[in-house]
Amino acid sequence: METSGAQAAQTRRPISASEGRRLLAIEGISVRFGGIIALDDVSFDVAEGEILGLIGPNGAGKTTLFNVLSRLYQPNSGEINFDGHRLLSIPKHRCAVSGIGRTFQNLALFRTMPVLHNVMLGGHCHTSAGFFNHALRLPKVGREERELTERAMELIAYLDLEDVAMTPVGALPFGTQKRVEMARALAASPKLLLLDEPAAGLNHEEIGALRALILDIRQRMQVTILLVEHHMHLVMSVSDKVVALDFGRRIAEGTPAEVQRHPEVIRAYLGDSN
Repeated sequence: METSGAQAAQTRRPISASEGRRLLAIEGISVRFGGIIALDDVSFDVAEGEILGLIGPNGAGKTTLFNVLSRLYQPNSGEINFDGHRLLSIPKHRCAVSGIGRTFQNLALFRTMPVLHNVMLGGHCHTSAGFFNHALRLPKVGREERELTERAMELIAYLDLEDVAMTPVGALPFGTQKRVEMARALAASPKLLLLDEPAAGLNHEEIGALRALILDIRQRMQVTILLVEHHMHLVMSVSDKVVALDFGRRIAEGTPAEVQRHPEVIRAYLGDSN
């Protein structure tokens, strides 16, 4: 594990008192796939305005937890409270409307569609014109489409994608596709943004730009961020708090510096020297 991230973390802006409200509470979540325990009684909170880094070796349960939060998996036990509501009682197709946006470890984009249309799809969860309105092309449909386009173009400009707005996503470099997926997630105007290994496949320069982007999104858009990432310097330099998982269990929680020094975390990454 890199230790320089803990030093960089000391320069982050402090979280103000107004950001201390609990936005997400994960309480005793367990997930089993047959005889395999993917998550074992995992609990932690995320405060509004916080960037929380979720770390752990491969197979620790990080993406499984993201899939539970995205309602792709139903846990065997436990409860999740998000923004004052029981998340697990919300229909799966309403997850984005509830205020949770997500990027994926493996890009989930429509490769033959242009950047603009991919980003617009992220905002469709907030439209209300139904089949009847679309069939008759009523004024409400046109109004919502214009609003979606305007919002998408704002995000495209923010993420420096204007030159490729009408380019099919599949023709773009991997790092650019990552920014497209970020724009699509933000198009839903989430309160909580789940970033699943956003640095995977990026070079050193792109990771530096990603660090600045994550911090700016939190500040500019007032978004709470839950970050899964293997790049330790990135995690430790942007996170206010870090939670470490291993074999589906929470083994440590605290500031980046505290978690880096935790013996269970060191053992999980480096192995037991005894």
